[in-house]
Amino acid sequence: MTTNADPSAAQPPPRPRRRAPAGAAVLREDVTEAIRTAVFEELAAVGYARMSIEGIARRAGVGKTAVYRRWRSKLHLVLDLVSAVAVQGLPMPDTGSLEGDLRLLYEVTSRALRHPVAGQIIPDLQAEAARNPEIAEAMQKALREGQQSVATGILAAAVARGEVREGVDEDLALDVISGPLYWRSVVVRAPKLPKGYLEGLTRATAGALRAL
Repeated sequence: MTTNADPSAAQPPPRPRRRAPAGAAVLREDVTEAIRTAVFEELAAVGYARMSIEGIARRAGVGKTAVYRRWRSKLHLVLDLVSAVAVQGLPMPDTGSLEGDLRLLYEVTSRALRHPVAGQIIPDLQAEAARNPEIAEAMQKALREGQQSVATGILAAAVARGEVREGVDEDLALDVISGPLYWRSVVVRAPKLPKGYLEGLTRATAGALRAL
């Protein structure tokens, strides 16, 4: 004898939908940016050696876990930020003349280097770079891909316009373009650029490049 049993009765009950684990949550960009800002401020306030994940988290208004979910140590955090500088770079001047391009580059670079936070961070990271090869490599990469990539573009445009001869020693030319302002602002750390300094530096650099 057969019975007309309900087919659905033999089916197992549906499994409850599993929730994604908390660790798989998308990292909030606003929190990431708050942490990055806190790192710069903490570096300027206490320096790399005294900087801690706890201090960064406190300044950013987040828990330590939020920092460790993004970076596994303060070294990797700083290396990431230094590398980001290289990616952002500087705007490529396109004024139509060598002196115009140099002047715009020097104005932008001077403002960046003389910012109070940058004035504290760069010398401190340079000191750490002498002791830590990873920071040294990141600093070199940031400078090479940031400042020097723009200087290379300025030089190439000047050569194309006939303002600088073809076959010029590119490494020497890049030193001439980037060296003086960096020396005065970061190494000597002069409190203020004299009036007319950038104009004079622009003329002197353009003249030196034409003479190479």
